[in-house]
Amino acid sequence: MEPILLQARGLTKRFGVNTVLAGVDFSVRSGEAVGIVGPNGAGKTTLLSALAGSFQVNTGIILMRDRDITPLDAARRCRLGISRSHQVPRPFTGMTVFENVLTAAMHGGGFRQSEAYDRSIDAVNLCGMLSTANRKAETLGLLDRKRLELTRALATHPDLLLLDEIGGGLTDSEAQELVETIRTLRGRGITIVWIEHIVHVLVQVVERLICMDSGRIIADGPPQAVLSDATVVSAYLGGQRS
Repeated sequence: MEPILLQARGLTKRFGVNTVLAGVDFSVRSGEAVGIVGPNGAGKTTLLSALAGSFQVNTGIILMRDRDITPLDAARRCRLGISRSHQVPRPFTGMTVFENVLTAAMHGGGFRQSEAYDRSIDAVNLCGMLSTANRKAETLGLLDRKRLELTRALATHPDLLLLDEIGGGLTDSEAQELVETIRTLRGRGITIVWIEHIVHVLVQVVERLICMDSGRIIADGPPQAVLSDATVVSAYLGGQRS
């Protein structure tokens, strides 16, 4: 069994009077692919943002390879190997696709120019963006903007890749293209935590599924076992609450 790469203990996050994470315990092993599902407002993206360092939690601790990274911001966590994509793509406008990726490698990953260039070329090739490398990022369609999010994250050379609704808004065939790319990343040993509403896409990649509701994890296990769990059906799949 692979060692635990990231562990969260008792994460609580409040925005004003609203508690969005309520004592979440979460861990992921090296090389694992974990999917996170749940209804809107369940706390999924908040959990991802907490792991990435986008904000500080109110209580709890986050460990990366047994090191306490709770006080570290997103930039420092990225240098340690945690990278993420965003649900709504955020390209640097006025820059080409390749310039976007190179910027991520240099400033996110902290690589010197020559190594950053090599990592950017590798990421562009792997994510199928070579034909669009010289296009301005703002001219891309949705699929390529999603690809660019993934490519920039990959260029930082992550050990842990956090994906937020990367399939959202895509057709089935477009989402399937991204599935094949993400499978390739898994083959490279990258650990993946992936939030996705398109469950049939998600379960093609992940070996473990977590369901959240009201800021808590209500199920965690093999995908089919979680999806057939009565609590999950009630909270997420539209069953009647008891």
